[in-house]
Amino acid sequence: MAKQGLKNEMKATIYHNPSCSKSRQALALLTQQGIDIELRDYRRVPPNVTELRALLASLKRPAHDLLRSKDAEYTLAGLSPAASDEAIFAAISAYPKLLERPIVVTAKGARIGRPTDALLEIL
Repeated sequence: MAKQGLKNEMKATIYHNPSCSKSRQALALLTQQGIDIELRDYRRVPPNVTELRALLASLKRPAHDLLRSKDAEYTLAGLSPAASDEAIFAAISAYPKLLERPIVVTAKGARIGRPTDALLEIL
């Protein structure tokens, strides 16, 4: 987990995929704002069930919103909008790339960075 420049007291964790343009845009916004960043490559180190529950609580959205439903792994995991939280967490553990990205977490809450401007709510 890498840390970027520190210009203010705010800290953020970004669940990041460096090959995703939206994820790179979110990282650029955080850097531009001078935020202390913890990068989390969720594909290499997937969040565990406890972390996923905390993300969900902080996002205040349905668990299904954590998913990239157009990816092939969504179908492989047998998911649907009616899937239980437990089934969604198990699928993300088995197929980390299913996790929607980027997700940014600060002391003010969490947001999915689609659109990137949504992150301004928690900065």
